Amino acid sequence: MKKHLITALVKNQSGVLTRISGLFARRCFNIDSLAVCNTEDERFSRMTIVSTGDDATINQVIKQLDKLVDVIKVSELDVNSSVLRELLLVKINVAAPQRPEIEMTCKVYKAKIIDLSPESIVAEITGEPGKIDGFLKVIKPYGIIEMARTGLTALERGAVSINDLTDYNELV
Repeated sequence: MKKHLITALVKNQSGVLTRISGLFARRCFNIDSLAVCNTEDERFSRMTIVSTGDDATINQVIKQLDKLVDVIKVSELDVNSSVLRELLLVKINVAAPQRPEIEMTCKVYKAKIIDLSPESIVAEITGEPGKIDGFLKVIKPYGIIEMARTGLTALERGAVSINDLTDYNELV
């Protein structure tokens, strides 16, 4: 089982997210992360879905997504030829004597400290999932009060856009 990165261009209207997530739920298939945003054309939204499964199962999910009326185009991105990013906001329990250690860790990982209080720091970090996982592992001993992670967003490298990608139904 491996992680798959699915990208979809969908109509920008209410109910689309419910129908797509419902398709996954009906098949007892988990979504590891989901990011949705408007595109350069306000009529459409872009979805980036990360899910774990075997190739046959993911191909079946892509075929079924492509049959939905609200889905304009759906394809699987190659992780090696795509730019991947996530955003993490994390509130860290930090006593005054530990602040220099946390500040140095943030500097090493290129995280920004965006809020300070007497007992905590809120840091922001963007990057590939491995970088964010590494940062979390280093700061965990200090005590993570809470965190919010966006989920993966991705774009194909080069001049290729989702409109240029080969749609699953075009392969059949």
